Amino acid sequence: MSKVAIITDSTAYLPEEVVKANHLTITPQVVIWGEEIYKDGVDITPDEFYRKLKHAKVMPTTSQVAIVDMKSAFEKLLEAGHDILGIFLSSKLSGTMDSAIQAREMLPKAADKIVLVDSLAASMALGFQVLAASRAAEAGAGLEECRKIAEEARNHTGVYFVVDTLEFLHRGGRIGGAAALLGSALNLKPVLKLIDGRIETADKVRTKSKAMERMINLVVEDIGSRKPVHLATLHANAERDAKDVLEKAAQLLNPVEKIITSVSPAIGTHTGPGTVGLAYMAGL
Repeated sequence: MSKVAIITDSTAYLPEEVVKANHLTITPQVVIWGEEIYKDGVDITPDEFYRKLKHAKVMPTTSQVAIVDMKSAFEKLLEAGHDILGIFLSSKLSGTMDSAIQAREMLPKAADKIVLVDSLAASMALGFQVLAASRAAEAGAGLEECRKIAEEARNHTGVYFVVDTLEFLHRGGRIGGAAALLGSALNLKPVLKLIDGRIETADKVRTKSKAMERMINLVVEDIGSRKPVHLATLHANAERDAKDVLEKAAQLLNPVEKIITSVSPAIGTHTGPGTVGLAYMAGL
Protein backbone atom coordinates (compact mmCIF):
# COMPACT_ATOMS: atom_id res chain seq x y z
CA MET A 1 0.00 0.00 0.00
CA SER A 2 1.15 3.56 -0.70
CA LYS A 3 2.41 6.01 1.89
CA VAL A 4 -0.71 8.15 1.37
CA ALA A 5 -4.01 6.52 2.34
CA ILE A 6 -7.22 7.81 0.77
CA ILE A 7 -10.37 7.94 2.86
CA THR A 8 -13.88 8.89 1.78
CA ASP A 9 -17.47 8.33 2.90
CA SER A 10 -20.11 5.84 1.88
CA THR A 11 -22.03 8.20 -0.40
CA ALA A 12 -19.40 7.58 -3.11
CA TYR A 13 -20.59 3.96 -3.03
CA LEU A 14 -17.70 2.64 -5.08
CA PRO A 15 -18.08 -1.06 -5.91
CA GLU A 16 -16.45 -3.32 -3.33
CA GLU A 17 -13.88 -4.67 -5.78
CA VAL A 18 -12.82 -1.10 -6.65
CA VAL A 19 -12.49 -0.22 -2.96
CA LYS A 20 -10.28 -3.25 -2.35
CA ALA A 21 -8.14 -2.81 -5.46
CA ASN A 22 -7.41 0.81 -4.53
CA HIS A 23 -6.95 0.21 -0.78
CA LEU A 24 -9.59 2.77 0.11
CA THR A 25 -11.04 3.43 3.55
CA ILE A 26 -14.78 4.13 3.66
CA THR A 27 -16.46 5.89 6.58
CA PRO A 28 -20.20 5.19 6.84
CA GLN A 29 -22.95 7.76 6.78
CA VAL A 30 -25.81 7.10 9.20
CA VAL A 31 -29.37 6.14 8.25
CA ILE A 32 -31.98 6.64 10.97
CA TRP A 33 -35.19 4.69 10.51
CA GLY A 34 -37.64 5.07 13.36
CA GLU A 35 -35.89 3.55 16.38
CA GLU A 36 -33.24 1.83 14.24
CA ILE A 37 -29.85 3.31 13.40
CA TYR A 38 -27.86 1.84 10.50
CA LYS A 39 -24.36 2.49 9.25
CA ASP A 40 -24.66 3.04 5.51
CA GLY A 41 -23.30 0.08 3.57
CA VAL A 42 -22.32 -1.73 6.78
CA ASP A 43 -25.57 -2.52 8.59
CA ILE A 44 -27.82 -2.06 5.58
CA THR A 45 -27.16 -2.64 1.87
CA PRO A 46 -28.88 -0.79 -1.00
CA ASP A 47 -30.97 -3.87 -1.87
CA GLU A 48 -32.18 -4.21 1.72
CA PHE A 49 -32.79 -0.48 1.97
CA TYR A 50 -34.94 -0.17 -1.16
CA ARG A 51 -36.94 -3.30 -0.33
CA LYS A 52 -37.72 -1.86 3.08
CA LEU A 53 -38.45 1.60 1.67
CA LYS A 54 -41.10 0.18 -0.66
CA HIS A 55 -43.31 -0.86 2.26
CA ALA A 56 -42.23 1.64 4.93
CA LYS A 57 -44.79 3.64 6.86
CA VAL A 58 -42.05 5.63 8.59
CA MET A 59 -39.53 7.31 6.28
CA PRO A 60 -35.79 7.24 7.03
CA THR A 61 -33.57 10.24 7.67
CA THR A 62 -29.80 10.55 7.56
CA SER A 63 -26.95 11.90 9.61
CA GLN A 64 -23.34 12.65 8.74
CA VAL A 65 -20.49 10.28 9.51
CA ALA A 66 -20.08 10.15 13.28
CA ILE A 67 -17.02 12.00 14.57
CA VAL A 68 -16.00 8.95 16.60
CA ASP A 69 -16.03 6.78 13.47
CA MET A 70 -14.01 9.35 11.55
CA LYS A 71 -11.46 9.64 14.36
CA SER A 72 -11.16 5.87 14.64
CA ALA A 73 -10.54 5.54 10.90
CA PHE A 74 -7.86 8.24 11.04
CA GLU A 75 -6.15 6.57 14.00
CA LYS A 76 -5.97 3.18 12.29
CA LEU A 77 -4.36 4.66 9.20
CA LEU A 78 -1.92 6.75 11.22
CA GLU A 79 -0.92 3.73 13.30
CA ALA A 80 -0.18 1.90 10.05
CA GLY A 81 2.26 4.68 9.14
CA HIS A 82 0.16 6.52 6.53
CA ASP A 83 -0.41 10.13 5.70
CA ILE A 84 -4.13 10.67 5.07
CA LEU A 85 -6.06 12.42 2.32
CA GLY A 86 -9.78 12.62 3.08
CA ILE A 87 -12.16 13.44 0.22
CA PHE A 88 -15.79 13.72 1.28
CA LEU A 89 -19.37 14.45 0.21
CA SER A 90 -20.13 18.08 -0.63
CA SER A 91 -20.22 20.27 2.47
CA LYS A 92 -23.32 21.93 0.98
CA LEU A 93 -25.23 18.64 1.28
CA SER A 94 -23.83 17.17 4.50
CA GLY A 95 -21.89 17.89 7.67
CA THR A 96 -19.42 15.08 6.94
CA MET A 97 -16.60 17.52 6.21
CA ASP A 98 -17.26 19.04 9.64
CA SER A 99 -16.99 15.58 11.21
CA ALA A 100 -13.62 15.12 9.50
CA ILE A 101 -12.37 18.53 10.62
CA GLN A 102 -13.41 17.87 14.22
CA ALA A 103 -11.85 14.40 14.17
CA ARG A 104 -8.57 15.87 12.90
CA GLU A 105 -8.65 18.50 15.68
CA MET A 106 -8.86 15.65 18.19
CA LEU A 107 -5.53 14.35 16.86
CA PRO A 108 -3.36 17.50 17.15
CA LYS A 109 -0.03 15.65 16.95
CA ALA A 110 -1.02 14.23 13.57
CA ALA A 111 -2.80 17.27 12.13
CA ASP A 112 -0.10 17.85 9.50
CA LYS A 113 -0.53 14.26 8.31
CA ILE A 114 -4.27 14.66 7.59
CA VAL A 115 -5.39 16.74 4.61
CA LEU A 116 -9.09 17.19 3.82
CA VAL A 117 -10.75 18.03 0.49
CA ASP A 118 -14.38 19.05 -0.02
CA SER A 119 -15.41 17.26 -3.22
CA LEU A 120 -18.40 19.55 -3.84
CA ALA A 121 -19.85 16.34 -5.26
CA ALA A 122 -21.65 13.12 -4.42
CA SER A 123 -21.86 9.53 -5.61
CA MET A 124 -19.43 8.68 -8.41
CA ALA A 125 -18.51 12.32 -9.08
CA LEU A 126 -16.98 12.02 -5.61
CA GLY A 127 -15.82 8.49 -6.42
CA PHE A 128 -13.82 9.56 -9.46
CA GLN A 129 -12.02 12.23 -7.43
CA VAL A 130 -11.15 9.56 -4.88
CA LEU A 131 -9.87 7.21 -7.60
CA ALA A 132 -7.73 9.92 -9.22
CA ALA A 133 -6.02 10.63 -5.89
CA SER A 134 -5.71 6.95 -5.04
CA ARG A 135 -4.05 6.09 -8.32
CA ALA A 136 -1.61 8.94 -7.85
CA ALA A 137 -0.80 7.69 -4.34
CA GLU A 138 -0.22 4.17 -5.66
CA ALA A 139 2.19 5.65 -8.21
CA GLY A 140 4.20 7.22 -5.38
CA ALA A 141 2.77 10.74 -5.11
CA GLY A 142 3.13 12.45 -1.74
CA LEU A 143 0.34 13.96 0.36
CA GLU A 144 0.48 17.46 -1.10
CA GLU A 145 0.61 16.17 -4.68
CA CYS A 146 -2.35 13.88 -4.02
CA ARG A 147 -4.29 16.84 -2.62
CA LYS A 148 -3.61 18.89 -5.76
CA ILE A 149 -4.71 15.99 -7.96
CA ALA A 150 -7.94 15.59 -5.99
CA GLU A 151 -8.68 19.30 -6.28
CA GLU A 152 -7.90 19.24 -10.00
CA ALA A 153 -10.15 16.20 -10.45
CA ARG A 154 -12.95 18.16 -8.81
CA ASN A 155 -12.90 20.47 -11.84
CA HIS A 156 -13.11 17.54 -14.26
CA THR A 157 -16.03 15.63 -12.73
CA GLY A 158 -19.79 15.96 -12.81
CA VAL A 159 -22.98 14.04 -12.17
CA TYR A 160 -26.52 14.26 -13.48
CA PHE A 161 -29.47 12.27 -12.21
CA VAL A 162 -33.12 11.61 -12.90
CA VAL A 163 -35.57 10.99 -10.06
CA ASP A 164 -39.02 9.46 -10.18
CA THR A 165 -40.32 12.16 -7.83
CA LEU A 166 -39.02 15.30 -6.13
CA GLU A 167 -40.84 14.31 -2.95
CA PHE A 168 -37.79 12.77 -1.26
CA LEU A 169 -35.45 15.67 -2.06
CA HIS A 170 -38.04 18.17 -0.89
CA ARG A 171 -38.71 16.34 2.37
CA GLY A 172 -35.01 16.02 3.13
CA GLY A 173 -34.27 19.68 2.43
CA ARG A 174 -31.72 18.84 -0.30
CA ILE A 175 -33.67 20.19 -3.25
CA GLY A 176 -31.67 23.41 -3.83
CA GLY A 177 -32.41 25.13 -7.12
CA ALA A 178 -34.82 22.38 -8.13
CA ALA A 179 -37.42 23.76 -5.70
CA ALA A 180 -39.07 25.74 -8.49
CA LEU A 181 -40.20 22.47 -10.06
CA LEU A 182 -42.39 21.52 -7.12
CA GLY A 183 -45.37 23.42 -8.49
CA SER A 184 -44.88 22.13 -12.03
CA ALA A 185 -46.99 19.58 -13.87
CA LEU A 186 -46.96 16.21 -12.15
CA ASN A 187 -45.77 14.40 -15.25
CA LEU A 188 -42.53 16.36 -15.58
CA LYS A 189 -39.35 14.40 -15.01
CA PRO A 190 -36.51 16.72 -14.03
CA VAL A 191 -32.89 16.15 -14.97
CA LEU A 192 -30.88 17.34 -11.98
CA LYS A 193 -27.19 18.22 -11.71
CA LEU A 194 -24.81 18.91 -8.89
CA ILE A 195 -23.49 22.41 -9.53
CA ASP A 196 -20.95 23.85 -7.11
CA GLY A 197 -21.99 21.24 -4.57
CA ARG A 198 -25.73 21.90 -4.74
CA ILE A 199 -28.61 20.19 -6.54
CA GLU A 200 -29.88 22.31 -9.43
CA THR A 201 -32.25 21.74 -12.35
CA ALA A 202 -30.53 21.06 -15.68
CA ASP A 203 -33.70 20.39 -17.68
CA LYS A 204 -37.18 18.90 -17.45
CA VAL A 205 -38.98 16.60 -19.86
CA ARG A 206 -42.20 14.61 -19.98
CA THR A 207 -41.10 11.03 -19.39
CA LYS A 208 -38.37 9.19 -17.55
CA SER A 209 -37.04 7.59 -20.73
CA LYS A 210 -36.68 11.01 -22.36
CA ALA A 211 -35.12 12.37 -19.18
CA MET A 212 -32.46 9.65 -19.27
CA GLU A 213 -31.78 10.41 -22.95
CA ARG A 214 -31.45 14.09 -22.09
CA MET A 215 -29.11 13.25 -19.21
CA ILE A 216 -26.79 11.40 -21.60
CA ASN A 217 -26.83 14.29 -24.06
CA LEU A 218 -26.02 16.79 -21.32
CA VAL A 219 -23.03 14.71 -20.23
CA VAL A 220 -21.83 14.51 -23.84
CA GLU A 221 -22.15 18.32 -24.08
CA ASP A 222 -20.25 18.81 -20.81
CA ILE A 223 -17.40 16.56 -21.86
CA GLY A 224 -17.02 17.91 -25.39
CA SER A 225 -13.69 16.81 -26.84
CA ARG A 226 -11.97 16.17 -23.52
CA LYS A 227 -10.16 12.85 -23.16
CA PRO A 228 -9.81 10.43 -21.48
CA VAL A 229 -13.38 9.83 -20.31
CA HIS A 230 -14.38 7.84 -17.22
CA LEU A 231 -18.09 7.00 -16.87
CA ALA A 232 -20.27 5.57 -14.13
CA THR A 233 -23.96 4.97 -13.78
CA LEU A 234 -25.64 4.73 -10.42
CA HIS A 235 -29.11 3.60 -9.57
CA ALA A 236 -31.62 3.26 -6.75
CA ASN A 237 -33.18 -0.14 -7.44
CA ALA A 238 -33.16 0.55 -11.20
CA GLU A 239 -30.24 -1.53 -12.46
CA ARG A 240 -31.71 -2.20 -15.91
CA ASP A 241 -32.09 1.53 -16.58
CA ALA A 242 -28.55 2.18 -15.33
CA LYS A 243 -27.07 -0.48 -17.60
CA ASP A 244 -28.95 0.93 -20.56
CA VAL A 245 -27.75 4.48 -19.82
CA LEU A 246 -24.14 3.31 -19.44
CA GLU A 247 -24.26 1.37 -22.71
CA LYS A 248 -25.68 4.31 -24.66
CA ALA A 249 -23.29 6.83 -23.10
CA ALA A 250 -20.30 4.56 -23.73
CA GLN A 251 -21.17 4.27 -27.42
CA LEU A 252 -21.01 8.05 -27.70
CA LEU A 253 -17.99 8.73 -25.47
CA ASN A 254 -15.71 5.67 -25.74
CA PRO A 255 -14.65 5.75 -22.07
CA VAL A 256 -11.43 4.24 -20.71
CA GLU A 257 -13.32 3.17 -17.58
CA LYS A 258 -16.93 2.14 -16.97
CA ILE A 259 -18.49 1.54 -13.55
CA ILE A 260 -22.03 0.68 -12.52
CA THR A 261 -22.97 0.97 -8.87
CA SER A 262 -25.87 1.54 -6.50
CA VAL A 263 -27.05 4.77 -4.94
CA SER A 264 -26.10 4.38 -1.29
CA PRO A 265 -28.92 4.27 1.28
CA ALA A 266 -27.77 7.65 2.65
CA ILE A 267 -28.27 9.23 -0.78
CA GLY A 268 -31.31 7.10 -1.63
CA THR A 269 -33.08 8.46 1.44
CA HIS A 270 -33.11 11.84 -0.30
CA THR A 271 -33.52 10.84 -3.97
CA GLY A 272 -35.98 7.98 -3.59
CA PRO A 273 -36.24 4.65 -5.45
CA GLY A 274 -35.97 4.60 -9.23
CA THR A 275 -33.26 7.25 -9.37
CA VAL A 276 -30.70 6.84 -12.17
CA GLY A 277 -27.53 8.92 -12.42
CA LEU A 278 -24.65 9.36 -14.83
CA ALA A 279 -21.29 10.57 -13.51
CA TYR A 280 -18.11 11.36 -15.38
CA MET A 281 -14.51 12.46 -15.13
CA ALA A 282 -13.05 13.84 -18.35
CA GLY A 283 -9.75 15.31 -19.44
CA LEU A 284 -7.68 14.01 -16.54
